[in-house]
Amino acid sequence: MKRHAGAVLSSIRIDNASDRRKSVQLYMGLRELLLSGGLSPGDRMPATRTLAQELGVSRTTVIDAIDRLVSEGLLESRVGAGTYVSAALAAQQKLAAVPSGSKGQFAEPRLSHAATHAVPAFSPRSRLPHKSAPFITALPALDAFPMAQWARLSARHWRKDRDHVTGYGEAFGYGRLRTAIAQQLNASRGIKCDPDQIFIVNGAQHAFSLISAMLVNPGEAVWFENPGAIGARNAFIANGAKLVPVPVDEDGICVHEGLEKAPYFRLAFVTPSHQQPLGHVMSLSRRLALLQAAKDADAMIVEDDYDGEFYYGDQPPPTLKSIDTQERVIYVGTFSKSLFPSLRLGFTLSPVGLVDSFKRVYSAWQSGVPTATQAIVADFMDEGMFATHIRTMRQIYKERHDTLLEAARKLEGRLDVRPTRSGFHAVGFLKNGLSEQEVVRKSQDAGVVTAGLGRYALTPIPQQGVVLGFGSTPPDDIRKGIETLRRVLP
Repeated sequence: MKRHAGAVLSSIRIDNASDRRKSVQLYMGLRELLLSGGLSPGDRMPATRTLAQELGVSRTTVIDAIDRLVSEGLLESRVGAGTYVSAALAAQQKLAAVPSGSKGQFAEPRLSHAATHAVPAFSPRSRLPHKSAPFITALPALDAFPMAQWARLSARHWRKDRDHVTGYGEAFGYGRLRTAIAQQLNASRGIKCDPDQIFIVNGAQHAFSLISAMLVNPGEAVWFENPGAIGARNAFIANGAKLVPVPVDEDGICVHEGLEKAPYFRLAFVTPSHQQPLGHVMSLSRRLALLQAAKDADAMIVEDDYDGEFYYGDQPPPTLKSIDTQERVIYVGTFSKSLFPSLRLGFTLSPVGLVDSFKRVYSAWQSGVPTATQAIVADFMDEGMFATHIRTMRQIYKERHDTLLEAARKLEGRLDVRPTRSGFHAVGFLKNGLSEQEVVRKSQDAGVVTAGLGRYALTPIPQQGVVLGFGSTPPDDIRKGIETLRRVLP
């Protein structure tokens, strides 16, 4: 063996305490040396016995590693002459060489036209939350979820027939879950539909992406609430839609302004039951005007009912779909808020005229949500646990909402926190010319998470304020968070 090769090979270290097999450690160490140029093409490898002695491993371990590298073509075994570094590595090492002054060895890949133009338009968003803290948005009260019931249903499901548990599953979604969702929509949201119209998706954003890909050609106009839901916005942008920012007032999306900007729109995205993020409920007159505008333009409407189950009064806010007599509303729901986000489970309620199109798309390429997840949720709903859980959550969110409003009185004159009729976030409007960006920054430095309204806006909006999530935060922590805001607000 050449001296320099021997020195390089002796640099390989085997960790006896590692869970990874020694032959795998040796294989990976040798492979890295070969690809990085530590050994040159044509170098002769040491005898397996010699290498085993130097590294303190068995000869069988060395043979296993060498054989893998020979099978990959990185080493060449010559009968009667030993094992050598493959000559084919010369080209690989030339490609891997980093020119002087280069920032790195990897070329920047070319992106598609859609990605090149979509990425700069994406709204900057931090990582979605996974742990409660004042005043994180979009996270439900995970501390109140009935995990013991869920574990029991899960265990029962996994004891079922293997064909039922481990196969690819039904293309459009688990049948019992689609039926349970249709029944739930009829009972609690006033929507009459057939299970055949329900299609299961991997969360609401997946639904928006799918709908956009099905209905909107690149460059076609999509009315979008301004401010509006960030995840939905990014999904439409990624599919090449031309988003038309339409202002929102206390009655909901301003239809007349949408018509002035883009009368021949292809799609409209709205959150009528609890506008994201302002919290307004769309009035009946505005709903009827939107439906008429869609009819005149031969357009469709996407209704995102992301937290409609959690209302605080005797009656839930109405859905747009419940008064849709023209079958123009595509209703999207999610279990991320009603159960928990990591399920990655949502659904689309298709208008009758689009059912066959959805079926063709799902049959062709939709992979769907794991059957196990769908079956557990179906059991959770069929056995009444879902309805009980929703009722419990309404009480919890009402208590936390009221706690937030009571505590926020300390901020009068600086932050006006408005009550909301449903969901688990509220909006605080800044007073006396306070800077939204400065408040968000100072709050975060003090350990309190607030989201500025500007993050939700496609184009600048007149309001200056912050979104305060309270769903995942117990009352005592809400009070502490408000006290922190009181200290940081100028």
